[in-house]
Amino acid sequence: MSLNNWKYITIHCSATPECREVSLEDINQMHLNRGFRKVGYHYVILLDGTIEIGRSIDKQGAQVRGFNSDNIGVCYIGGLDLNMKAKDTRTPEQKDSLETLLKYLRSMKRGKSSEIKGHRDFSPDLNNNGIIESNEFMKECPCFDVISEYKHI
Repeated sequence: MSLNNWKYITIHCSATPECREVSLEDINQMHLNRGFRKVGYHYVILLDGTIEIGRSIDKQGAQVRGFNSDNIGVCYIGGLDLNMKAKDTRTPEQKDSLETLLKYLRSMKRGKSSEIKGHRDFSPDLNNNGIIESNEFMKECPCFDVISEYKHI
């Protein structure tokens, strides 16, 4: 993927319980165990809001099957409650860092558009009504409505 030539910025969660510390290296190991060459995300946002760089943004990610060639992947740590059910577990620091990162990525596009979506927003529209509804989600990741939350960016 050439620099600044992406169509999507996709938000993911690590699908780990709230308050559980998970590092970029932990996610890298999970992805290596799944057969990836390295972590599939370009950025990972830790619980304290630290933004860590995974894959270089000039390299194709491994995060949304069928949409990796023109997609920047951002993953926040969390996404599940203590009972392993989907929940928006973002800390205030993660929310601030995510918005800052999205604004930065958008500024890199120099006027070219990109869509900010959640992983679940790539699910198929099974009833062909033009809306991907919760019963159509292949997965709930990232456990909040990315499109409406970040439409102002």
